[in-house]
Amino acid sequence: MKRYIFLIFAPLFFISADSVGRPETSADDYVLIFSDEFNQPNGSAPDKAVWSCPPRSNKGWNRWVKDIPEVAYIRKGKLVCRAIPNRAHPTDTAKMLTGAVFSRKKFEFRYGKIEVRMKTNLKVGNFTSAWLRTWESKEQPLYSEIDIVGMMGNLPRSLHTVHSELTTKNPKHGTKNHFAIDCNVKKWHVYGVVWTPENIVWTLDGKKVGEYRKSKDPQLLSKGQWSFDYPLFIVLNQSVGSGGYAHFMPQYNDIYETQFDWVRVYQKRGSR
Repeated sequence: MKRYIFLIFAPLFFISADSVGRPETSADDYVLIFSDEFNQPNGSAPDKAVWSCPPRSNKGWNRWVKDIPEVAYIRKGKLVCRAIPNRAHPTDTAKMLTGAVFSRKKFEFRYGKIEVRMKTNLKVGNFTSAWLRTWESKEQPLYSEIDIVGMMGNLPRSLHTVHSELTTKNPKHGTKNHFAIDCNVKKWHVYGVVWTPENIVWTLDGKKVGEYRKSKDPQLLSKGQWSFDYPLFIVLNQSVGSGGYAHFMPQYNDIYETQFDWVRVYQKRGSR
């Protein structure tokens, strides 16, 4: 398979020939630097040059993640992520097995525009999302998470949230960092984020639905109100809820499914 590499800034950015053959420029002068259209053969794993299965941990989104083809695979030009009852792996104590992929150490970017076309089930217990995050390290010590979109349970709405170092550690941070939009998530929509050094803007089918701005208050900044100046990687995942609310209670014998049609990342021409 041919691969196109554009050296924008470290690390490298990969563009598959299955997606596009050359950079494209949108009307607002953004240049396409990354795209996966998920056009691999039916039943195959997503492109391993870009995607890996995240490790399992005690977090809600990856507590039952499993690197098996039944929960993350290509079907008719879509990445399908599922949550299924655990009936085939008796040595695994997970009640369900869930699919997730991330681009950590393979594709990361700082600032730009990302769009994801996707749809999901609308049923009790559903928990799925497309998001950006960092992995805390000496080079990137502050927690950074930008949820391009999330869906919870059988609520017909899209959720758009940002988690900075401040909002993660201080529940009473007092800043607006969450937007819920009425939306039929069972149908295809394009969910996007425009990320700059000054703000983060969420879009739904190209229309602005929320904004989070970098504070001008030195005290808030010192507490990590803005921790989004590091490269972030992409996460696409299907999980299930953990209770607390009736609509978020997982149905352990059910099957949950989210389809991702494509993921595209752009940066302003000449940016670094």
